[in-house]
Amino acid sequence: MPIWVAILLGIVQGLAEFLPISSSGHLELMQALVNFEQYNVNAVAFDLMLHLGTLTAVVVAFWSDVKKLVVEAIKWIIDGFKIRNKPTRRLIVLLLLGTCPLVLGAVIEHFVEDAFSSTLLVGIFLCCTAVMLWFASAHNGGKKTEADAKYSDGLKVGLMQLIALFPGVSRSGSTICGGLFCGFKKDFAVRFAFLLSIPAVLGAVVFKLPDLKAGGFSGELALPCIVGFVVSALCGYLAIFTVRLLMKKDSFRWFAVYCMAVGLLTVILSIIL
Repeated sequence: MPIWVAILLGIVQGLAEFLPISSSGHLELMQALVNFEQYNVNAVAFDLMLHLGTLTAVVVAFWSDVKKLVVEAIKWIIDGFKIRNKPTRRLIVLLLLGTCPLVLGAVIEHFVEDAFSSTLLVGIFLCCTAVMLWFASAHNGGKKTEADAKYSDGLKVGLMQLIALFPGVSRSGSTICGGLFCGFKKDFAVRFAFLLSIPAVLGAVVFKLPDLKAGGFSGELALPCIVGFVVSALCGYLAIFTVRLLMKKDSFRWFAVYCMAVGLLTVILSIIL
């Protein structure tokens, strides 16, 4: 695989994983454009490295939160799982509830990928993402944080991840929108969505391990994998910073415009080509 392809796919994965524009949909389109199958490489190994890059990005970007959650989780276990109205412990419970739907997602993921793997459907689902983002932007969120959000809200946001199984639907977009619809403050909706992406991306990596062929990272694929990992991590960190900045400026709807434009273009090209 040429290094430029690894760089290009790393950029797409890193940006689209956290910008609410669908990494699966954009990767599907980009791989079709560069005719990725012609390189005859271990696609699972390369995909794993891209996901590890985005996982690294979100952990680094939210390191203070991650560290606080780990420390408080240990204290919570020692304390006999008592909440004691501590916001960080409530956040842990919310994240656990939000992660539960991933079990169902892991079961049906392959079915969804096999049933909906076409550029036409990617375009349609990108348009659906645009509509969801537009309504969420108009909704404007509420005032809830980890201190007063209902535990059912965590489960509702987690369920929004299931629609992100469809290529063209953004995981970060669906979970941020879910938080806004539940009445989360804008900054908390973004923070919760990105923290929730840690177990989601980690689960995706673990779930793909059985499909990894022997020697997947050896030979000519080693350098592209390393390059893809680094580029994905750097672009992922940039994407997280961008989303947090734009949410503060009420510019979220521009992502809706972008998704609609790309989605309609994809649908048109899929029909006429």
